[in-house]
Amino acid sequence: MTEVAAARTGRALLAALALSLVVTALLRPIPQDPAYHDFADRRAWLGVPNAGDVLGNLAFPVVGLLGLLLLARHPEACRTAAERAGWVVFFAGVLLTGFGSAFYHLAPDNERLVWDRLPIAVACQGLLAALLAERVSERAAARLLPVAVLFALASVWWWSRTESAGAGDLRPYALAQFGPALALPLVALLAPRREGGRRDWIWGVVLLYGAAKLCETFDRAVFAAGGLLSGHTLKHLFAAAAAGFLVLVLRRRVTR
Repeated sequence: MTEVAAARTGRALLAALALSLVVTALLRPIPQDPAYHDFADRRAWLGVPNAGDVLGNLAFPVVGLLGLLLLARHPEACRTAAERAGWVVFFAGVLLTGFGSAFYHLAPDNERLVWDRLPIAVACQGLLAALLAERVSERAAARLLPVAVLFALASVWWWSRTESAGAGDLRPYALAQFGPALALPLVALLAPRREGGRRDWIWGVVLLYGAAKLCETFDRAVFAAGGLLSGHTLKHLFAAAAAGFLVLVLRRRVTR
């Protein structure tokens, strides 16, 4: 990317961040909906409660480990140290998400949900930093990553603390999770990149992540339609597939 294009993309991201902060600040505190923990599939299997949602998380450690091993064996998959750091944080977060989410789904409640959300929030910041290092600024990405990770951790702590006090506030966590998600299509539009003649990898992630959120939204409808897997279980599988797709993207860089 040219310096002009990178600067334009950087300015657009800063403007989007500023707008997100303003909107978030203007919103009233958002408490956790108690119905969030009422998932469609409560079937047990081999002594595992809520087996579909628990075992659906097994894909995350597999994908996360594959990503970390790829980065360890092929450092050339990343163009810069800042990009590599972002990917390491991302795949480490994906790996830990499997354990945190499985722990939560064994007995869903607010206390356990903390361990589900912590690695998810961290993984989102790693992906954002890797993207910024690749297409905007290596220096900005290196500086942003530790700050973004601390913010992600603090956002989950803040939600847990306020929820325990009876006035839950999900706003910072929503910003930590959905901010990077919204940045993906913005960067793809402003700074597209093709590798090996293929379309920009960001759109593959957007598609799979969108499918995951759609399945999560229609958890009960999906389960009622087939009776085999619930929407939330499919959400786990689509989200893991999005991370797995990124492993393939990095793998192609070292096999071309």
